[in-house]
This record gives sequence, C-alpha cells and structure tokens, in this order.
Amino acid sequence: MKTLRISFVLVLLLVAGIVWAARSGSASSTGGQLQVVAAENFWGSIASQLGGDRVRVTSVIASPATDPHDYEPTAGDARTVAGAKLAIVNGIGYDPWAGKLLAASPAKGRIVLTVGDLVGVKTGGNPHRWYSPPDVQKVIAAVVASYKKLDPADAAYFDRQKAAFESKGLRAYKAEIAVIRRKYAGVPVGASESIFALLAPALRLDLLTPPSFLKAISEGTEPTASDKTAIDRQIAARKIKVWIFNSQNSTPDVQRFTDKARKAGIPVATITETLVPASATFQQWQVGQLRALAAALGKATGR
Repeated sequence: MKTLRISFVLVLLLVAGIVWAARSGSASSTGGQLQVVAAENFWGSIASQLGGDRVRVTSVIASPATDPHDYEPTAGDARTVAGAKLAIVNGIGYDPWAGKLLAASPAKGRIVLTVGDLVGVKTGGNPHRWYSPPDVQKVIAAVVASYKKLDPADAAYFDRQKAAFESKGLRAYKAEIAVIRRKYAGVPVGASESIFALLAPALRLDLLTPPSFLKAISEGTEPTASDKTAIDRQIAARKIKVWIFNSQNSTPDVQRFTDKARKAGIPVATITETLVPASATFQQWQVGQLRALAAALGKATGR
C-alpha cells in the first residue's frame, strides 16, 4: 500500500478533535446507543445491520470517490473516533491513517477490531478481506461478540440481529455465490487487481491473471513487462472468458486491457472497492456485482 505521511495540518486537526472531545466529555453513547466508527463503509454497513437500533455507526470512508489508501482524516473524523466505543479498521496496510487516529485519541474500554488481525493476514498480504465470504463471516461473529461485551444487557438482541442478518440479510448474497459456484466452476477469468483474487476461489473460478500483476495494481506500483505480456496473450487468445474490472482503480494498463477485452468480444464485469452507490447495504452492493458477473459468465459460456 502507499505510505501515508501525516502532515502538520493533519496533526493540528487531530489535536483539535481530541480537545473538542475532551471538552464535550467524550460521550460514548447518544440516547443509549453504542457509538461505533468503521474506517470503511463496507464494514460499517455490516456493523450497522448487526447493531440495529442499539448502535450508531459512522463510516469514515463513505464516498465512492474517496481512495481509502491515501485518505487524510479530518477534524470531524477525530471527533467521531474520540467518542467511539468500538472501532472497526481493516488493517493489512489498507488504512494506516485509522490506526494513527485511534492512537491520537485513546479511550478506556474502547474495543478496536482490526480485520487483518482477526483473519490472520499481515501487512503485505491481500487486504481486501470483504471480498472473502469466509472472512466476512468471521467479522460478523467478532462484531457481535464486541457488542455483547460492551452492552451485555442487550446480548440476546444482538444474537437475534446476527441470526436475522445471516439468514435473511445475506440470503441473496449466499444464493448468488452458490449459483456461480454450481454453474461456472472452473471457468477461466482475468481480473484487473487483487480484490478479485479473494472472491475467485469462493466462486470456484480459475483466475489466470498473474498474482504479481494483481498486487502491483492494488499497491500502485508498476507491473512487470512479462506480466503485461502474459495478459495480452491471454486476451488475444481468448484464454479468459470474462475480464473483471475494478472501476475505482483504472490505471492506463488496466484501461488498455479492459478495452482490449471488449474489442476481443470478452465480456467485462465491473466491480468496485467501496459501496456503490454509497447508500447501498453491503449485500445489495455485492449481489448487484455477483449478478452482473453471472450474466457475463453466462454470455461467455452459453450456460
């Protein structure tokens, strides 16, 4: 990931946020609700649905136009963090600014849930854990456990929220995954970056794009000439049936491959890094993308 340097202006903003929180009493709840901050809105959406009316979740990264890698927090973010009893951050080098915000505003009793630590992936590994269905399930369990620890009186309520979310909220999400696994197992595909490297195995698709290319695009570094040649050949020979394109990270190389795939008659399925639209729930966003991918696979294979 790109290294974030905290500017002098940011330091002043952080200090201003902490001072504001201290003067206002650093309230950890509003109207009895647990205050929760999520670094990114995909985790925030899940946390909000699991918490129901017992929690208030604020996501720092909430706009599709914002790059989570290079985000610089504001004074408002510092105030939000100062009052949070639960903080959910991705980790794995994806949102280093979040850890710095938390360190600048420590709070007794606050729980910090770092997804990378939860799933056992260190910096340098693939950070896009929200595209891994098994990891999403681990986060669900950890969020509910945190709620129950912070608010034991409502433990039964949080258990009911979890059961409803898993059985009803995620029903279409799980169904779309099952359909692709059943109908398109083994179909070779290409992708523009490492986001899809976590979803491909869950869908039983054969991702042919060199892993080093996926990682380079994700981290903003220059792909090797050999990797670019390999992708050119895969597209030209139609070795891949579908090209999966992250529209929020389109470098000149990625755009060239995407255009080349379209010209070769290879269907292109678009995915994004954060919720699109920003008002969507996690499952609405994912289901829309999965259905579009299934349509592309169906067009490519005739199944």
